[in-house]
Amino acid sequence: MGKEQEPGLPRQKPPWLTRRLPTGPAYENLRTLLKASRLHTVCQQARCPNIWECFAQGTATFLILGSRCTRTCRFCAVGRGPTGPPDPEEPARVAEAAAAMALTYVVVTSVSRDDLPDGGAAHFARTIREIRRRLPDALVEVLVPDFCGNPDALRAVFEARPDVLNHNVETVRRLYPVVRPQADYWRSLALLGHAKRYSPGLPTKSGLMLGLGETLGEVEEALRDLVQVGCTMLTLGQYLQPTPEHHPVARFLSPDEFAAWRRKALDMGFFQVASGPFVRSSYHAGELYQAVKRQAQPT
Repeated sequence: MGKEQEPGLPRQKPPWLTRRLPTGPAYENLRTLLKASRLHTVCQQARCPNIWECFAQGTATFLILGSRCTRTCRFCAVGRGPTGPPDPEEPARVAEAAAAMALTYVVVTSVSRDDLPDGGAAHFARTIREIRRRLPDALVEVLVPDFCGNPDALRAVFEARPDVLNHNVETVRRLYPVVRPQADYWRSLALLGHAKRYSPGLPTKSGLMLGLGETLGEVEEALRDLVQVGCTMLTLGQYLQPTPEHHPVARFLSPDEFAAWRRKALDMGFFQVASGPFVRSSYHAGELYQAVKRQAQPT
């Protein structure tokens, strides 16, 4: 699975991180729809490298609770700073946009809103219910923040019945103070564990970025910790530095290394793993979920 991370390596992107941009009418139509609906997507706010592909295919990950975050994670391109109260009409607009896009699998995430007593959990729940009302046959995956460890907030999301509960640990335990100073590694694991205890049949999912400076042993430790709290779905992707002010890339992993990590994670007990340089937490999320469901069906 490659060498230990080596600081000071060249930051120039390798050839496998170069891709064509598939723009066209579908991409422009979706961008116009989102703008007209006054909605944000994590694809745009976080400068996702897959935005061109996903928009061209008519998919997007909705970003609720505004476009600015209360945290200062050093890997993330989402804007920071003062935020207003949640928009009460946003859940309905998300549902209408999902219907206009004819989505059968809807992914909803948010900025972290530590300024709200429930971290925005009630807004997540309303958004899920609006999608259910407008698209009763659609599947809904939520990629939630840690809600500052508030179990009542997490329960409010569960009670809205998402089909997948996703929460990213993002990186290994040692790097949290540097990369995620307002987050807590054990709190994130506890959230995933609580999800399994509260709703045993609910698929849970998490993800890590590689190339931030972690060691092989630290990645293995994180994967073991995720398996121990019942996490069944995993995404592994290459960290890409959004701006010079963000945390630098320590190393670019090759596609073969990502393939090796996928095999390792499956051997450790994950049901399904998406692992590759361009993989992100909601990339091809519906396909990953369907693969888990097929695997769970009796033969």
